[in-house]
Amino acid sequence: MAIGDVEICEHTEVHQERVADLLRHMPSEDQLYDLAELFKVFGDSTRIRILFALFESEICVCDLAETLGMTQSAVSHQLRILKQARLVKSRREGKLVIYYLADDHVRTIIGQGFEHISE
Repeated sequence: MAIGDVEICEHTEVHQERVADLLRHMPSEDQLYDLAELFKVFGDSTRIRILFALFESEICVCDLAETLGMTQSAVSHQLRILKQARLVKSRREGKLVIYYLADDHVRTIIGQGFEHISE
């Protein structure tokens, strides 16, 4: 039986053992909310462009704005969101502030996402 493009069971039977096992492994509602919020950050193409640029190289706001054809103000706004989500970090080098991916998890997410869409 199908509803639209989704097939559903023809016989309704709840497999209690399977459901109980799933519930034991299910993250808390707070964890699931935080995960959904993280993926919302990835849901903006401008932020994805910034993350991809940082995937390739550490860079200052001036160079990032030039690379992406954006104003420094617009880039700074998006970087603030990425920093709040703990996806991006920065360090000061003299008068420059250099931005980079926060950790290897972010690099993995970007790399695997790009690999997935390239298949």
